[in-house]
Amino acid sequence: MGGNMRLTDHEDAILAGAFGEPRRRALQQQMMVGRFFDAGDFVEISQVHLMADTESLGEAGVAWLEELAAFPEEERRVRVPTVTDPRGIDFDAYKRLNQLESWAALEQRAIDAFVAMGLLMTDTCINYQTIFPPAFGEHIAFGDTGSTIYANSVLGARSNFEGGPAALAAALTGRTPRYGCHLDSGRRGTHRFAVKDRPRTLSDWGALGGVVGRAAGSYWTVPVLEGIEGSPTSDELKHFGAALASYGSVPLFHMIGVTPEAHALGDVFDGRMPDPVTVTRADMDAFYEGFGLHEDGVDVVVFAAPQQSLVEMQQIARLLQGRTVASRTTLIAATSPEVKSACDRMGITATIEAAGGIVLKGVCFYQMYARETGEANGWKRLLTNSAKLVNIIAGYGYEPVLAPMERCIEAACAGRMSK
Repeated sequence: MGGNMRLTDHEDAILAGAFGEPRRRALQQQMMVGRFFDAGDFVEISQVHLMADTESLGEAGVAWLEELAAFPEEERRVRVPTVTDPRGIDFDAYKRLNQLESWAALEQRAIDAFVAMGLLMTDTCINYQTIFPPAFGEHIAFGDTGSTIYANSVLGARSNFEGGPAALAAALTGRTPRYGCHLDSGRRGTHRFAVKDRPRTLSDWGALGGVVGRAAGSYWTVPVLEGIEGSPTSDELKHFGAALASYGSVPLFHMIGVTPEAHALGDVFDGRMPDPVTVTRADMDAFYEGFGLHEDGVDVVVFAAPQQSLVEMQQIARLLQGRTVASRTTLIAATSPEVKSACDRMGITATIEAAGGIVLKGVCFYQMYARETGEANGWKRLLTNSAKLVNIIAGYGYEPVLAPMERCIEAACAGRMSK
């Protein structure tokens, strides 16, 4: 029944409808994906990270979720722990951001459907930092590009980029087609980069990811970096991986002496190694310079994409302590609901908001109707320390500039950037 895909007896039973219509549809969809990518069979997965914000879903997508959620509970409930990526609305802040009631209503409908299917509404892209990180060799189905590349590379788990419908199908069936990063062959190095100057800031790590991503430039490439002395922090690897995935569509990298599959170059290359491409401080500086400055004024400063860790939130608060965001500028810091709760308890939220900043939970800037929200608030000139965000947000009508966190805070309080 599976065409050129080998199916187990259990998978044959799913396809025959023995476990309900939602699972039958899900496996049917997965078989089409598997055939397209020449997958020989399925691999069982242990957890899912679902990317399905309401701006992407729209009315049709939410109605489809509601249709699935209307099936009997034993047919619609997900089979493995399934957590959610950032949503499009923070219900405690959307009015302050001049977002529409219709967006909030659509968001609530999607949430109700997800809850009926048994999803955990974690609403975060840093699930590997705040919920439960996958273990080495664990097969998973992650949706967000930043979370997928971190899980694959830093943790040694195995996942392809799974778009919203594909991740939901994996949640319903407990399996995904075995191709790409699920295979040993799909995890071998293809490109080699010699890093001569260690990044100093989180935005530097993002710039390095952007430089490498532009050079790699394909989902099927696996960049291997050498020359990084000493292990980077989780946040540094987070910013590097998120930018690399954004600029290069890359789901996996190896960093010699840092990531678990790459103790030495010979661990990740077969046969003759490619000649290394050298990456220097000048390459990172050129990456920054490509975005220019906002000397005439900054409309919005954004710390997001990926969401901020507790450590990053503390750094933002410390830099804002005793200062005030300029009246012409909005400062936004987006984090997960769990980190937001911790920030509330520790006084971090109060410090940021006393300075005039806005702390958002469970959302990420580019997933929350960024174009319309920008137009409603008069935001165009955007400043951030996220290399991923500057790559994405120009498509929503913004003029983005990349800078380190300290410089972003200085500009937020001055209302403009200085040379």
